[in-house]
This record gives sequence, structure tokens and C-alpha cells, in this order.
Amino acid sequence: MNKIAGYQAWTEFVKANASKTIYALFSGGKDEATGKSWCPDCVTAEPVVTGELNNLPEGSTFVYVDVGGRDYWKNKSNDFRVDPNLKLSGVPTFLKYGDLNQKLVESQLFKPDLIQMMFEED
Repeated sequence: MNKIAGYQAWTEFVKANASKTIYALFSGGKDEATGKSWCPDCVTAEPVVTGELNNLPEGSTFVYVDVGGRDYWKNKSNDFRVDPNLKLSGVPTFLKYGDLNQKLVESQLFKPDLIQMMFEED
């Protein structure tokens, strides 16, 4: 599983994987000591999303994106929120990059069937 942290790493990942369909899970940063995110919904959603990765469509890739600490995320003008290709409004967010209509946010990510449906969409 690809794991990256920060907006710069995200833009580099997108460039490096331009030929693939990218599915991304944007999640609150994790505490180094505990390994737990400051975002309780992210903690709940991560195993649900990663549990569905065996259904990832051929020719696509998955990346886990750490959006940083709580203070950075709460800033309404942070890069993840203002990027016109992302328009993130909350974490966790799971999206099919490049298709703003294919996005699951917060408690929607607790439902494996919704994640499976995103993989089946064309």
C-alpha cells in the first residue's frame, strides 16, 4: 500500500501515476508514538477501506494520504481544501481522483458496500 504525507507528496504521487486511475484515502495525521490519527472517523474508516483493496480495479492504484495535523487541517485555506481537483471538505475522504462526483466522506466510509460500488463504477 502506498502511504504519503503532505500536499507536496500528493502532487508528486499524482504526476508519477498519471497513467493510472488513482484511488486515494485522505486521512488525519497520525501521532508518531501511538500510531493513531487525531481524527476518530479516520481511525474507524481506515480498516474498512483497506479491507476492500483486493477489489481495486486492474490498472489502478491506491494511496493513503496523511493530510497533516489537526491545526493544519482546520485551516480552511490549506492546500487539500483549495485544490480544485480535490475540494476536500472533511477527513476521512475516499475518492477516485479526477472525478469529483466519486467521493465518499466521513461516515460513508464505514460501509464496505459503498467502497465496492466506487470500484465498480466506470
